[in-house]
Amino acid sequence: MAVVELVGLTKAYNQVVAVAQTNLKIASGEFFSLLGPSGCGKTTTLRMLAGFVTPDDGRILIDSDDITEQPPEKRNIGIVFQNYAIFPHMNVAENIAFGLRMRKVDRGEIERRVTGALQQVGLKGFEARYQRELSGGEQQRVALARVLVTRPRILLLDEPLSALDKNLREEMKYWIKDLQRGLGITTIYVTHDQSEALTMSDRIGVMSKGRVVQVGTPTEIYETPGDLFVTTFIGESNLLEGTVEASNAKSVELSLGDGTRVPAPPREGLLTGQRVKLVIRPENVLLEGGEARQFHVPAIVDAKIYQGALIRYRLTVAGQHLVAEVQNQFGRSQPEAGSRVTVHWYPERTEILPIE
Repeated sequence: MAVVELVGLTKAYNQVVAVAQTNLKIASGEFFSLLGPSGCGKTTTLRMLAGFVTPDDGRILIDSDDITEQPPEKRNIGIVFQNYAIFPHMNVAENIAFGLRMRKVDRGEIERRVTGALQQVGLKGFEARYQRELSGGEQQRVALARVLVTRPRILLLDEPLSALDKNLREEMKYWIKDLQRGLGITTIYVTHDQSEALTMSDRIGVMSKGRVVQVGTPTEIYETPGDLFVTTFIGESNLLEGTVEASNAKSVELSLGDGTRVPAPPREGLLTGQRVKLVIRPENVLLEGGEARQFHVPAIVDAKIYQGALIRYRLTVAGQHLVAEVQNQFGRSQPEAGSRVTVHWYPERTEILPIE
């Protein structure tokens, strides 16, 4: 386990900035994800940490030791890549033992560590199999075992599930998280998949255009996004444009147009007349019902889309589009397309973002 700190880390390629002044501190034993779209700088950041890319500026600290100039083999960092790079001419046991042989570890110790690693990743009995005899998930486990057997102080995972099919990805993300929690190893996970990051992470750093734009727990990132990019990238959000009619330390009132006024959570720095976007997640839009004290807004159902456990509605509210997701409950009638309904939401489950 180790504490990782990135201080002002910067890298450019041909004057195109890939990573800009990145500052992060990752706690010992933490599962930390770097999440962002392709080209945002997350893999470059990981490769600088591993020692494969030299930063133009900044420092990399592990347990307060500056390792910025150390070669990869001196850092004691394990990395699993998107393609597992399993040697096809070696069986599972030989693949796992490869790094230990390169380190000239005693043969008896190699056998003990390989046996332990196979048990850790659930592949006991697979020692003699070759790559062609392994499923994608089994190859992933071999790649992880090959890294873990060297006892790294930090584990780096670069989109390790992207080559797997959907069902196997779902299975493997829980397996990797359980394994990491059991080992207690400091882990940095790079992904563009929001579901993976939200499911597996203790904290997430969201990256955009070479910068870390928000760091927080999955709950904080999803429910209180810091800006419009995070709002639209993490999950799905309704963005209703409105004008601030009144604002104080306890509440805000917005006008959405057509004379429709709705409450919103307080936010510092809002001015009367300011244009903003009200962020509402589809699962927080409630149709009909509600407590008597709750405000209600008239809406028209534009479309009803059946999605099994969920019914998805496209609505028009105050001349703007709104999406609602409703649980498909047996025996409960649901409005059809063309219906007039009322919707409401809890203001504390929404966010206000000023329009730049």
